[in-house]
Amino acid sequence: MLTSTLARVKGDDGGTIDTKRSQRRRALGRSRGGLTTKLHLITEARGLPMRLHVTGGNVVDCSAFEAVMAGRRLARIGPGRPRTRPDRLIADKDYSSRKIRTYLRRRGIQAVIPERRDQLANRRRKGGRGGRPYAFDAEAYKERNLVERCFGKLKQWRAIATRFDKLASRYLAGATIGCLMLWLRQLEMSDTL
Repeated sequence: MLTSTLARVKGDDGGTIDTKRSQRRRALGRSRGGLTTKLHLITEARGLPMRLHVTGGNVVDCSAFEAVMAGRRLARIGPGRPRTRPDRLIADKDYSSRKIRTYLRRRGIQAVIPERRDQLANRRRKGGRGGRPYAFDAEAYKERNLVERCFGKLKQWRAIATRFDKLASRYLAGATIGCLMLWLRQLEMSDTL
């Protein structure tokens, strides 16, 4: 007899554990490769990490967008409060949605995000009612490799590449330490030049 998984499981101490909440605390999601975790990352112009966010591997990238954008600060040259809005945001096709583009437009941030094929086909199918195509700067999009290179540098640490930590907070702490090491390495290299 097959049964579906229950939302609550009996714990060792006789109490119950909410498995959905537990999975969120652990930031694990089931994908083709098993239980996985995603790191969402914002980098600055030199490719150094500024903001990290951890979700389960089955979470769609665009759903974590506002959480990633929420706590970043850009230092100003000279006096004044730090900036909270970058000049432009370069992202991959996973972040191409009307909600994200509206969010960026309202804040005066240039979106450099390629349009997905299904969105493009839908616009063409609608004809004149499909709206104006989004502006896309292909030359600026070439700078997105900085994010991928930052992920590559972070994944050099085995604890980040292969997650051993049970809780998402501990995994995020390890990834934050990895980011700090990248910043310190950059400072060390700039002092020697």
